[in-house]
Amino acid sequence: MQKTRINPIKLIGITVRTTNENNQAATDIPELWQRFMGEGIMEKISNKLDSTVYSVYMDYEGDYTKPYTTMLGCEVSDFGNIPEGLEARTFESGYYLKSSVRGNLKKGIVIDHWKKIWNTEIERAYTADFEVYGEKAQNPMDAEVEFYLALKE
Repeated sequence: MQKTRINPIKLIGITVRTTNENNQAATDIPELWQRFMGEGIMEKISNKLDSTVYSVYMDYEGDYTKPYTTMLGCEVSDFGNIPEGLEARTFESGYYLKSSVRGNLKKGIVIDHWKKIWNTEIERAYTADFEVYGEKAQNPMDAEVEFYLALKE
């Protein structure tokens, strides 16, 4: 894991309010992904910088054990045209702890990595943490996903 500074990011996408309690996020987040892919959300977003998909965890009511919002979206240059049913969010700059995982997305590599993170003593800010699904994540059988955890400053 390495500490890095992130510049502000503007995203447009869809959200769901969820929690890790009673394993609810294990249902809600895959359903959000199904909606994102099935409804062609990425294609609806104008002013995209590229085809990278961000999965952002934000609006925490506490730590990772409390309710939070998950957003799936793409980075945009501006909010000039927000399609109906989609949301726009700006994430401020800050310090993040970056890590990555590689493997088969269908075999739970993302949730397994989060479980490792939850069992660490990282001083997290719980402002906005995110995963990045870029070019290296295009093959779900051998994907590389980057994780960014907001740090207390």
